[in-house]
Amino acid sequence: MHKHLKNLIIFSALCFNTSFAIAQIQTFDHLKVDSLTFVETKAIINKIPNDKFEKRIYKHNNTELPYRLLFPKNYDIKKKYPVVITFHNSTRIGNDNEKQLEPLSKIWLRPEIYENYNCFVIAPQFNERSSNYLANENGLLLSKPGDKINLVLDLLNEMEAKYTNIDQSKIYLVGYSMGASTAQNLLSLAPQKFAAVVSIAAVPDFSNLKAMKRKSILLIHGQKDVENPYKGSAELFEQLKQSKKITFKTFTELNHDTINIPLLLSAEIPEWLFKQHK
Repeated sequence: MHKHLKNLIIFSALCFNTSFAIAQIQTFDHLKVDSLTFVETKAIINKIPNDKFEKRIYKHNNTELPYRLLFPKNYDIKKKYPVVITFHNSTRIGNDNEKQLEPLSKIWLRPEIYENYNCFVIAPQFNERSSNYLANENGLLLSKPGDKINLVLDLLNEMEAKYTNIDQSKIYLVGYSMGASTAQNLLSLAPQKFAAVVSIAAVPDFSNLKAMKRKSILLIHGQKDVENPYKGSAELFEQLKQSKKITFKTFTELNHDTINIPLLLSAEIPEWLFKQHK
């Protein structure tokens, strides 16, 4: 592994472990990602085969939702398992049941993650925007759920009925960009279903702040993000900071394209999620 990439992983892990030793805080990470690290990290993730993710289609009335399903390693029907639902960004919209496996979803296929964080992973694919953005009276972008987001709830209900060993106290939402907004939308719509959310570079949802204050939320955003402006997550944190379960991690030197890079080759996301429960 290139020494720049190795140093990035070590540095990011140290920053995360230090920053998150105490919860309910805002942290600032000054990590920079150069072009070589960016390319090498993406190459490592892209080389991981997708075949462990089964291709499935959820059908409801006249509507279909393609999704991929990853079973826990050494799946045992007698054991309880968490569920992670990962949401793709807007560049992955389609119906090929392939493109939604973006780097953030593929971290669950990394051998050390697949071995140590046993869970179901559901990766749905939307053929239209799953979250839409509108500016409020102050010019702040807010997110609203797309028309098909309720299909994910229906799919989850079907999964819980079929796989009774799902740990209903540990159902998690993870997303990047539009997918992070979708994760917040779904949490706001059905907070009783979910234990925690990892939201990376989202346009925020303020529609159900009362419920969000009771949930474990990890907000991650790059301060140099101009596509989904950083101030959205900053304002959401401000609205939720009385919560004892909110953590906001700012990467001061990263933008919308580079924000995921420090997260892809570490165990930061799984480690944080698996500590959360309803």
